[in-house]
Amino acid sequence: MEILDLNNPKVREEYTDFVEHHRAGGFMQSLEWCNVKTGWGREAVCTRDENGKMIGSMLILTKKLPVIGKTMIYAPRGPVCDLHNIEVIKDLLEGAKAIGKKYKAYLFRMDPYVLESDDFFIAEMRKLGFRFKPGAGDNEPTQSRKNYMKDIENMTADEVFSTFHSKWRYNIRLAQRKGVVCSVCDKSHLDDFCALMKVTGERDGFQIRTKEYFAQMLDAFGPDHCRLYMCYYGDQPLSGAIATQYSGKTCYVYGASGNENRNLMPNYLMQWTMMQWAIENGCFLYDFQGIPFYEVETHPNHGVYRFKKGFNGQVVVFAGEFDYIFSQSADRFVNFSMHTARRLLKARTVVRSKLASIRWKRAKKA
Repeated sequence: MEILDLNNPKVREEYTDFVEHHRAGGFMQSLEWCNVKTGWGREAVCTRDENGKMIGSMLILTKKLPVIGKTMIYAPRGPVCDLHNIEVIKDLLEGAKAIGKKYKAYLFRMDPYVLESDDFFIAEMRKLGFRFKPGAGDNEPTQSRKNYMKDIENMTADEVFSTFHSKWRYNIRLAQRKGVVCSVCDKSHLDDFCALMKVTGERDGFQIRTKEYFAQMLDAFGPDHCRLYMCYYGDQPLSGAIATQYSGKTCYVYGASGNENRNLMPNYLMQWTMMQWAIENGCFLYDFQGIPFYEVETHPNHGVYRFKKGFNGQVVVFAGEFDYIFSQSADRFVNFSMHTARRLLKARTVVRSKLASIRWKRAKKA
């Protein structure tokens, strides 16, 4: 086990090269992500083979909690390694323990790209002392457990396009025929994007990020790894998205759309345009990201799943979060506080969703 000196340019370069080219890697395990999550500290650990070659790594974010004076340490979508090589994971865990001791942590959390059906991994993590809650609710984990993904490995654009549902192909062509233009935009278009996000948040009943956050994300990753896509009809912004590309995965991270001219099908064209970026750069996966409550047809989010499903990918359900507890008493206190806050948030979200639905129905009638 080795705790990396992230102030050393050579170490940063080695770490970045490893994560960027490992299939278990992702943008949340990148050093660029640290520049987005500015409210968190950062550490990284690695393990090497007998020749000194890096074979496993883990970015760990640190955050001190108020009141209890303890720290939570978190490896978002980590570790990056062969996730069935338990010896490597054991070594990385020793690094997490050392960092936990340094920051007086009460908990270490990780949520790797491990499927819910991976009984071997889950059993091994329990043997190592991790707490794991199977079947966690859609509002519980930090990262979505239920994603919609499309395998595009070694496929051409024509081959990928041909897999879409016929109505989706028609809608993409319709948007182009009607004059909708989807392109990569710079930060000067963030005002338009944020205006669409505000509409989307009010319509769907969720809180939105600030313009500064999105600008920070674009700056941190740069155009090779993060892009703002916008669909315009003339001068009118119709929809927008922020997508990342890292470790062979293109991820649709944030999306927004207006209420006007939805019949021009901009969202279909936007997804296809981002997918072409993934194909051009040899990505093996296009990740539409979360589909919470996708299996509940009466849930407001079910429409998101129906839209993504037309691109003919597959539902992927991850195992979720694995927690290593350093302080049981602090963990119990935080869990009680979080449970109370979650119940309040859920109640507020239900109210906002119902109000948004009422406003949407009234607007359609008007």
